[in-house]
Amino acid sequence: MFVFMGQKYLHGFIPEEQQRLIDQAGFLTPLIYPRIDFSGCKRILEIGCGVGAQTAKLLELFPEAHITCIDHSELQLAKAKENLKFAGERVTFFQQDATKLDLPEKYDAVYICWVLEHIPEPVEVLTSMKSFLKEGAKIWITEVFNATFYFHPKGKALESYYVKYGEFQKSLGGDPDVGAKLGNLLEHAGYNSIQLYPGGFHLDKSDENQLLAFLDFWKELMRSGSEEMLKASVISIEDISLMEKDLDLIAKDENPIFYYRFVQAFARV
Repeated sequence: MFVFMGQKYLHGFIPEEQQRLIDQAGFLTPLIYPRIDFSGCKRILEIGCGVGAQTAKLLELFPEAHITCIDHSELQLAKAKENLKFAGERVTFFQQDATKLDLPEKYDAVYICWVLEHIPEPVEVLTSMKSFLKEGAKIWITEVFNATFYFHPKGKALESYYVKYGEFQKSLGGDPDVGAKLGNLLEHAGYNSIQLYPGGFHLDKSDENQLLAFLDFWKELMRSGSEEMLKASVISIEDISLMEKDLDLIAKDENPIFYYRFVQAFARV
């Protein structure tokens, strides 16, 4: 889901990461999509489509929509074209820098999911896309708010890894808390009818199966940044192992808590 010219991507582009994006989209669907409504929208612009994981969900939920997929990565777009072959002419692809869009038409809606967190100046994306939106177009954005992460029992290795994960993302020009800023960003870009909604999960012993599923998901998410972090000598192999052991300890505790919030924003042109 990398869309900014010249910027490194925290999670990399290896095949395992491309598959993780597909798995993640399916796993998080119940949390992301209940509120999102593109009914009546015939032409949807997706910024940062990556491998097409979220695109596939949009195609399923809104069968009358055509989706234009934008991504800066040639590798991601190639995988997206492969993954979305089933959609035929319902999908169009453009390899572009989302801060400098150049598109042939205007759209009824925009969808952005887990993308602005990787962009140094996300307001530039929101400003760039505005020229290609019809009056009254819908905007739905889903973004991270990583400072909300809380877990019990506390584990120093997991806490340290998570801090390094966030700091490394910042060093690449990203913002692990951009979700909290979506309202201000949309306001600065000149959008209307802005609404903010919390999403995420609060899990404990009362729903142990769901807790275990999210702990496994979190391991995969944390591992997804490990290759680039190892290359930059931010972490060691041992740090990864210890982080995973701390997640296992949460699963075994008598009073486990696993909490995280993301933010969804709606707006109109």
